[in-house]
Amino acid sequence: MKTIAITGSSGFVGTSLKSFFSNIGFNVRGIKREELKDSQKLIDIVENSQFIINLAGANIINRWTDSYKKLLYTSRIDTTKAIVEAMKNAKVKPELFISTSAVGIYNNKSCYKEDEVEYSDDFLANVCKEWETEALKANEFGIRTAIFRFGIVLGNGGALSKMLPAFKFGLGGNIGDGKQYFSFIHIEDLLRAYNHVYENKELDGVFNLAAPISTTNEGLTKALGKVLHRPTFFTVPQFMLNLIFSEGAKVLTDGQCAIPQRLLDNGFKFKYASIENSLKNLVV
Repeated sequence: MKTIAITGSSGFVGTSLKSFFSNIGFNVRGIKREELKDSQKLIDIVENSQFIINLAGANIINRWTDSYKKLLYTSRIDTTKAIVEAMKNAKVKPELFISTSAVGIYNNKSCYKEDEVEYSDDFLANVCKEWETEALKANEFGIRTAIFRFGIVLGNGGALSKMLPAFKFGLGGNIGDGKQYFSFIHIEDLLRAYNHVYENKELDGVFNLAAPISTTNEGLTKALGKVLHRPTFFTVPQFMLNLIFSEGAKVLTDGQCAIPQRLLDNGFKFKYASIENSLKNLVV
């Protein structure tokens, strides 16, 4: 039985991955925070795992104080450095390492495929760049390495669960003018993408984890109102989000558009390609 070890395994995506891979015959174990600080223990975990998934990172939807920005950085960069160092020192290397990033690495001027490098230069994008750089060092040790740039993951948890109460009460609406891009992926497609890259041994490098039919915040709002049969007249002013989240409001008001070209080119079939289909499956 193949073993998968996962950092950040207690979160929404992590618990979904544990369940998914356990159900298809893998032994799945989470890597605990204290184990990340114990270099020998971490090496032992790596040597006994064929597949490492790195999801660790503090929630970006929060108020970005200076101390929280430091946590956003260290929870991603330091964890990734520890995992890569353990793989470097392991006598038996894993077959595959998939580390996480975000579509927030891109600017908001257009829709981008993986080979188009119109990156932003704000705090989140710069964290993503360094995060990816640290993860890709695993290539130097002969480990097949992939980077998954997440859009907003929609499922029975995570961002959608936070949005639903307001929309169910008819209080949902656009954020600002609603024209900002909203890159998303259904949790089921995300899980299948991990297995797709694992099974196709020639695949490595960067992948956009986003549905192929892009939308905007307004498109999300209208689709969610439609499936719930609720009005969506309200608007959340940008200044209010700035007051609540400070610089972190950019995550909600300054969306990016990512195209999953490499997954499509390599035969991956999305079950939920549009926001409408995704929400109908998750909400109705």
